[in-house]
Amino acid sequence: MEYKGEVWVASGDYKTESDGLCEDFELVPCHKFITESTFGLPIFKWEKEASVLAEINDWWAQNRKDGICSIISAYSLGKAQRILHGVNDEIGEIYCHGAVENINEVFRNQGAKLTATKRVTKEMKKADFAGKLIIAPPSAINSAWSKKLGPTSVGMASGWMRLRGARRRRGADRGFILSDHADWDGLNKVIKETGAEKVFVTHGYIDSFSKWLNETGIPAEIVQTNFQGEQVEGEQVDEEQAEASKETKEEISDDQNKQK
Repeated sequence: MEYKGEVWVASGDYKTESDGLCEDFELVPCHKFITESTFGLPIFKWEKEASVLAEINDWWAQNRKDGICSIISAYSLGKAQRILHGVNDEIGEIYCHGAVENINEVFRNQGAKLTATKRVTKEMKKADFAGKLIIAPPSAINSAWSKKLGPTSVGMASGWMRLRGARRRRGADRGFILSDHADWDGLNKVIKETGAEKVFVTHGYIDSFSKWLNETGIPAEIVQTNFQGEQVEGEQVDEEQAEASKETKEEISDDQNKQK
């Protein structure tokens, strides 16, 4: 928004790495910038998407050799299609929970090129899913629906997988660090490049991140909202945030000890 020569930008959720599906992130120079801070701690640093997708492919390929179903948890809108767009369909067939497949159809109708998938239906048998990959929303994991799939290995795609205890708390066999939010480096890079004279921090680690910005010479204020950042349905976000703060302090302490 621009008024009398002053430009304000409200980011919403953002990531800086292209995923081949969404329009690429566009930086807008501004005087005031409202930023999210879902992963606004230095412990949150992402690998390149291609590297994470390669991990998912290797996991699925091994499960296929073992004759078990690979079920990966991802948001129905956005992350599920991101995984589907990058996964290697030469490994085997891909099935989707109804909530995911409904969104897939919308994407395809809009011209998005997604790998062919099949909808999971109640008529299917456990044997149908052996060695296959299923993409499902977080709410379907460890539910009555998932128990009908036979022997499975459960993977979870989330930025929270950066935390040591997150996979265990969610009952996942594998955690893949894949987020639709900017990581620590991404947040700092974007804020610096906007040239903003003042930053308003919302959605996430607002206290820690705003304090960091102020200490580095970028005036920042907190904007309280009623919304959380990226999370898995039903989880205790406070527990995740507490663990992230604890692990960050441990890493800082380790670095300081190495420098002595």
